[in-house]
Amino acid sequence: MVASPAQHTGPGTGSDAAPGSVPGGGPAGSAGTPPLTLDDIRTAQKTLSGVARVTALEGSRHLSELVGSPVHFKCENLQRTGSFKVRGAYVRIAAMSAEERARGVVAASAGNHAQGVALAASLLGVRSTVFMPVGAPLPKVAATRDYGARVRLHGQVVDETLRAAQEYAAETGAVFIHPFDHPDIVAGQGTVGLEILEQCPEVRTIVVGVGGGGLAAGVALAVKTLRPDVRVVGVQAEGAAAYPPSLAAGHPVALESVSTMADGIKVGRPGDVPFRIVGELVDEIRTVSEDALSSALLLCLERAKLVVEPAGASPVAALLSAPESFEGPVVAVLSGGNVDPLVLQRTLRHGMAAAGRYLSLRLRLTDRPGALAALLGELSVADANVLDVSHVRTDPRLGLTEAEVEVHLETKGPEHCAEVTASLRRAGYTVMG
Repeated sequence: MVASPAQHTGPGTGSDAAPGSVPGGGPAGSAGTPPLTLDDIRTAQKTLSGVARVTALEGSRHLSELVGSPVHFKCENLQRTGSFKVRGAYVRIAAMSAEERARGVVAASAGNHAQGVALAASLLGVRSTVFMPVGAPLPKVAATRDYGARVRLHGQVVDETLRAAQEYAAETGAVFIHPFDHPDIVAGQGTVGLEILEQCPEVRTIVVGVGGGGLAAGVALAVKTLRPDVRVVGVQAEGAAAYPPSLAAGHPVALESVSTMADGIKVGRPGDVPFRIVGELVDEIRTVSEDALSSALLLCLERAKLVVEPAGASPVAALLSAPESFEGPVVAVLSGGNVDPLVLQRTLRHGMAAAGRYLSLRLRLTDRPGALAALLGELSVADANVLDVSHVRTDPRLGLTEAEVEVHLETKGPEHCAEVTASLRRAGYTVMG
């Protein structure tokens, strides 16, 4: 895991900004625009009263033991629409003028933002059009429609979808609702930080996933203004970590490519508005591997009984990767739970493999009746659960009386994997991998 610290100078340090504000909070982070303040986040909290849920704070005994102090989950995966995104979307649309609302809104998203905008617009009586990639998971497309949006499928990747949505806005006059790069969006997401301080006043560290930066910026502004002593740690996937090079350069830098299972934080460039806030107030940005993400998702499901998408599990991945480096009590923000069942199946399988609970072996057998049954008997004695068997007899690599078998096993962990392999070798089997 790579750590890239962001310098924290405190709210308003080195400027004429009022306490609890960040200068340059306008749409492009430009000088002279009104700063985003704690009052904006408190106003957003009032706007969201009766709309967004005050999500639960749940303890994690397993992570608490690893860290050596209490660890809690802020369960935004249980928020309306399944993620925190409805907070920012509702605040943004609620702040629009009557003339803007009459023109409708448009957004681009592969999932969480789409559903947040759809529900927010529906609650406020505003027409919404959401562009989604052609390959977007069908459950997310269906949910977005159910929340009241007109869905248009366009593009193979989100960048193409985003351009299509912006072109639609220019052609029709609909107001484009950005997923993270707007002060109202950041203010809405910041209400998560206020809730954490109310629910866990003794908190010492807050860990939050980072994509474009809207959630991290809002949480950091709310928390650091009220409690400068609380450490805020952002987490990115290794394959989509735009913040470390951007913070080093002093301005947002676009990655040439992004690759991660965590779609919710798969963003190639930080937003201008959140970048300034993250750079000043987030204490550290860490990156986590795909193995860590899948292991974290598995832990949330098995230990906490919570369905969390890979992006939502990123704070847990950071805790699992270096538990000793976090001062507790710790609050990990589970930002969303909208995961396609097929993706969940693959991710869980990957997580079990990363945890040493899957074992794949290729073995050479004598091709005679009963040989496969004998092998399965040995595996049963070793207490390994056979998931799949592939039996090959006609490969030119094999001798005339040989067969090759590939078995996929469910095991109890790395030690059990070694025991199973050793027991097969002791029984005279040639294990090739």
